[in-house]
Amino acid sequence: MNLKDVEIIDKRTPFDDYFCVDQYDLRHRLYDGSMGRLIRREVFERGHAASCVLYDPDLDLLVMIEQFRIGAYAATHSPWYGGDTSPWLVEIIAGIIEEDEDPEDVVRREALEEAGCVIRQLERINHYLVTPGGSSESVFSFCGCVDASDAGGVHGLADEGENIRVFTVTPEEAFAMLADGKIHNSMTMIPLQWFKENRERLRSKWKHE
Repeated sequence: MNLKDVEIIDKRTPFDDYFCVDQYDLRHRLYDGSMGRLIRREVFERGHAASCVLYDPDLDLLVMIEQFRIGAYAATHSPWYGGDTSPWLVEIIAGIIEEDEDPEDVVRREALEEAGCVIRQLERINHYLVTPGGSSESVFSFCGCVDASDAGGVHGLADEGENIRVFTVTPEEAFAMLADGKIHNSMTMIPLQWFKENRERLRSKWKHE
């Protein structure tokens, strides 16, 4: 089935601010070939994003960041999290794709703004939907070759409320954080799992770039 198997009856935007929420009245084709009943669904329109694992093949180090996330703060108030859970998340750099901007441009910009790193080489990992049950957001993920010799400190745009800690870890340390549950956001987990399988190839390809 494809887009032609969805019939939009009505679409509204009941909330529109930094993000927006669209409400759809629709029908879609069922697996028996008939059209289903009228249903109503809300979609959180956050935009689309691009993220990047920053890797120094000469030092064999990853550049990671840590920052406060309001969604993580809200999630910790559910019964599934303990009182010691932190809303400061270990992540890779990422940003929202603005109008007339390519995903590759986003990660190059965000690498500089969030981590103070210049991307020398770039390889695309994948493009995936984050939470398709209720949001249109998708993420383009990449791995970028950088010089991590001076990576560190606090970065981000103050006028956007960003306060981002930058640090380096060995790939083994990053993989241990994955295994221990210290990294628990999909935007970071998915690319790091890919990097784990492609590390040696990238190191050979990018060394001395």
